[in-house]
Amino acid sequence: MKNTDKFLIGIVAGVVILIGLAFTVALTRPKPTYQADGTPEGAAHNYLLALRQGDYERAYGYLSPEFKHYPHTLNAFISDVQDNSYNFSLNDESVTLEVLSSQVGSDFATVEVRETTFYEGDLFSSGESSSTFRMKLRRSAQGTWLIYDSDSYWAYCWGNTNTYASCD
Repeated sequence: MKNTDKFLIGIVAGVVILIGLAFTVALTRPKPTYQADGTPEGAAHNYLLALRQGDYERAYGYLSPEFKHYPHTLNAFISDVQDNSYNFSLNDESVTLEVLSSQVGSDFATVEVRETTFYEGDLFSSGESSSTFRMKLRRSAQGTWLIYDSDSYWAYCWGNTNTYASCD
């Protein structure tokens, strides 16, 4: 066998091994899980995860009924989320969310979240872009942390000064 043939076989074998490793890493990656609700970070993470997984009932449970234009029924919440889907990136698999930090007072907290979008980049780009947003939470009378405002993953009409109506 020529040296060129051995070299080519080595390259092909290396590529096949790398592809196998990539599939193994992708398939064995752990699924996102819910965190404990006792912290503002956990409540923010769980709200975002519930939205991403389409568990609207659970996501709705993380909203404070005390903000100005709270959707008073689960169906109103679902309608607002679906009608404003551009604010929620619900079906976009190229977006990841990560709770970065929080500032916690006695009954109020602000949680900072990083949203990273992956895209097909060229030779000189990283193929991703990141931005951060803040979520505001307050402790309920029962001691749970509930969201009353957010810069993203939020229907803007919930904070609108008009009387509450669906976000149509």
